[in-house]
Amino acid sequence: MILQALVDYYDRSDEMAPDGWEWKRIPYIVEIKRDGSFVQLSSQRTGKKSSDVTASLVPKAEIRSGTRAHEHPNALWDHFGFVLGHAKTDEHKDIETARKQFEAFTTRVKSMTLQHPASVGLAAINQFYERGEYSRVLQDPNWPDCIKIAGCNLTFRLAGEIDLVLQDPTLTSLASSSGVVAGDAHVGVCLVSGDSQPIQQLHFPIGGVCEKPAPLSAINDQSNPAFSSFGKHQGQNFPVGQSAVFRYSTALNHLLRPNSRQRIRVGDETAVFWAQRQEDADVEPWFTDLFGEADDPDARTEKVRALFESIKAGRFDGARGENKFFVLGLAPNAARIAIRFWHVSTLADIAQQTSQWFDDLRIDRSPKDREFPSLKALLGSVCLATKERPNGDIDKLPPALVGDVMRAALTGSALPTAFFFAAVQRCRAEQRVTYLRAAVLKACINRSIRHANRTSTNPEKEITEVLDTSNPSVGYRLGRLFAALERTQEEASPGLNATIRDRYYGAASSTPVAVFTTLLRLKNHHLAKIGNKGRAVNLEKLMGEIVDGIGDFPPHMPLQEQGRFALGYYHQRQAFFTKNDPDQTNQGGN
Repeated sequence: MILQALVDYYDRSDEMAPDGWEWKRIPYIVEIKRDGSFVQLSSQRTGKKSSDVTASLVPKAEIRSGTRAHEHPNALWDHFGFVLGHAKTDEHKDIETARKQFEAFTTRVKSMTLQHPASVGLAAINQFYERGEYSRVLQDPNWPDCIKIAGCNLTFRLAGEIDLVLQDPTLTSLASSSGVVAGDAHVGVCLVSGDSQPIQQLHFPIGGVCEKPAPLSAINDQSNPAFSSFGKHQGQNFPVGQSAVFRYSTALNHLLRPNSRQRIRVGDETAVFWAQRQEDADVEPWFTDLFGEADDPDARTEKVRALFESIKAGRFDGARGENKFFVLGLAPNAARIAIRFWHVSTLADIAQQTSQWFDDLRIDRSPKDREFPSLKALLGSVCLATKERPNGDIDKLPPALVGDVMRAALTGSALPTAFFFAAVQRCRAEQRVTYLRAAVLKACINRSIRHANRTSTNPEKEITEVLDTSNPSVGYRLGRLFAALERTQEEASPGLNATIRDRYYGAASSTPVAVFTTLLRLKNHHLAKIGNKGRAVNLEKLMGEIVDGIGDFPPHMPLQEQGRFALGYYHQRQAFFTKNDPDQTNQGGN
């Protein structure tokens, strides 16, 4: 299903490379004269990043790996090891590898020159090597910048020309052998098309997920003989035709290209998405704005609001709403790419679930907080912040958590317990309930309640966006009480550097009976110090109303109630600062 959807995407898109070719970012071009003499090393970079390069259409890269990878140079383009024989390091093994790569590349150039005697460009490249002009490239002013790029790709162009040599119309056969594995191709039934055709033995590598390009489908049957059932090896274990392999890998590489508006990267996980029909392509960048980390938070807010308005206006009703939308979650796994999740739904359902996701996250906030937080911000809020990653080290989360959260957001299912647990633990560790953590806790609890209510004869009320004084949860009420006690202390001693939260939050949320008896004794002392006696009476009355709904303080609170404690505390604190109370001094922060 995944490969079929990617093949269909290739067929319906007009941005894909033709069969046997690919779009490749080649930072530098070796310009030569017709007699093969070197002119200059021309930069194709458009910015400071190595990925800031306009892509060029080149023959599909060869599939190569292992100790014999040097035997498969690309057609008239490759990295500087092949094109110039320059090693990536000064180590002997790298120098020897570069020598072999260079020898294989120049041998292929000679062979291609004999096959295409009418090609002026090929003849010039052959002369470039025979005359030893390649050594002059290393003295070009752009060479120091070129070798700073790991595996920098190079190709050729005749001086005064616009097109690359490999784009010469007389050389269309260059791509015919690109990527074909040596040996007779096994003929079988393709799992994608259902037709009998040559089966691709090794699948093309996919970039943008692992540190280096890696195949989406790979089975090392030499290390795992169990995969070699009935004597089938490598690609024969999962037979996919050569045409389908080219199309799905081209489509996936297109989705994962740098600066793509059809991918989101959070931690080590990457999600790509696309619409079934070309007329729905406008939805693809919209999806990035909703779940990705936008540069402009205000623009992001407008995108989400536009989504809500679109749903209300019926944009996804009718036939268009039934069109499919695909989301594929990928992650690195050794030298391969692992599929974390695969979600197929209609545009109408995707829009509805996205709207529900932001409704579940909506909670009382200050004006400086983002109304519609990104997935990365939410995950970062439940992680330990470091000097290098002040917004949270997402890489420390369980590997599958990112995919599980996104899947839940797209399906409306309950969020993973690990997400809820991480939010509770981070609140306790830092003695602080932030807006993002409160949003995570609210979404987790409400989705859990919604799921349980489907089969319950006594449905539970969901957590509200703002303070709910009628919420009967003991954890929620204890959180409110803790916030009221803290506020009493703050008003009794303005300017405190630390409050009861800094010392008692963790214990109060987990073992209330061990803490609240002490805090309630202290509150009498704090109330007596408040100069505004009317304010003191109001605070004491509020705490009395909260305690009346609690009963005995529990010796221990389970995880779910600890989450409700955090929400009760957060809601009550927000109410103190937003409530229009003439006795309330609007000071401090959350």
